[in-house]
Amino acid sequence: MDNFLIPANTKKSMLIFGLFTKFDLIMFGIGIAITLLLLKFLPSGEIVYAIIALLPALITGFLVMPVPNYYNMRTLIASAIGFYMNPRKFKWKGWCFPHGEGKEK
Repeated sequence: MDNFLIPANTKKSMLIFGLFTKFDLIMFGIGIAITLLLLKFLPSGEIVYAIIALLPALITGFLVMPVPNYYNMRTLIASAIGFYMNPRKFKWKGWCFPHGEGKEK
């Protein structure tokens, strides 16, 4: 028996905290830094300015958030864009219809 089953989480050991790549953490860090700068320089008395100041951290946090069946939201969005922007045509060659032309007469 020379069968070897690779566990599903083998790639997690290559990630930081088992969830993030260096690019994800750098992107999130930049979003946090921009948010801190905006919080310092924008007037905090109005709710609109507070929301604008928090947007960079919220957006980058959303993009690096892990989701099931994908690496994170960034890869999910990239996959969806690739799927809809590059449609493929598949030719049917099934057993019930000869080459997708219907029944032979």
